[in-house]
Amino acid sequence: MNGPEIHISFATGLGLFVAAPRRDGRTSLVTDGASTLGHVVESLGVPLTEAGRLLVDGRPVTTSHIPAAGEHVEVLGVERPQPVPGAPLRFLLDVHLGTLARRLRLLGVDAAYESEDIGDPALAALSARERRVMLSRDRGLLRRRELWAGAYVYSDRPDEQLRDVLERFAPPLAPWTRCTACNGQLTDADKDSVRERLEQGTQRTYDVFARCTACERVYWRGAHHARLEAIVDGALREFGGAAA
Repeated sequence: MNGPEIHISFATGLGLFVAAPRRDGRTSLVTDGASTLGHVVESLGVPLTEAGRLLVDGRPVTTSHIPAAGEHVEVLGVERPQPVPGAPLRFLLDVHLGTLARRLRLLGVDAAYESEDIGDPALAALSARERRVMLSRDRGLLRRRELWAGAYVYSDRPDEQLRDVLERFAPPLAPWTRCTACNGQLTDADKDSVRERLEQGTQRTYDVFARCTACERVYWRGAHHARLEAIVDGALREFGGAAA
């Protein structure tokens, strides 16, 4: 490039995305004089989903700002909790985040999930069509312009992923109200109405059931309930909400 030279610095939390020499304070960058600041930030590795306020010489600017010679650009991290205006807060998760999707559903959070790899263009289009926040560890996917909204999932550990999403977006929690298999709504079901779906041991042992209104899967407090209850209790204790 042979254009104006600017100075740019990134918030500490964005160091994951940028080259090592740019992680510690202000560095110089020669731009082409025509690209927007949003393009410059993404060209350095930071998806705009992860960039918060952009400051030029201390004043806020938009991603459409074209940097001029000598300007000092500061790229801050996203505000937490992050507001998502314009639609009910709901999510779309890619093929690699199945455990996180099930845990969000366990807490009553609307979390659509693609169990097969349908490709980045289709995921981005689905995010836009259904106005869902795309959750992914794929930086390329999060750079797609079709996305309605998106967020990078920073950890590869489900416990940390769940905490990250709950802290970042503060979704309302309503545990035990969604099907962990399909994301449908659960409703109470009497034993007689689901008896034909139960094994004899389950019929003898349990009396309280719920059924998914979408896929008709039946739920009861079985052997894994204590583990699931620990996830729910931990989330409610830390992030609030009302048990269903």
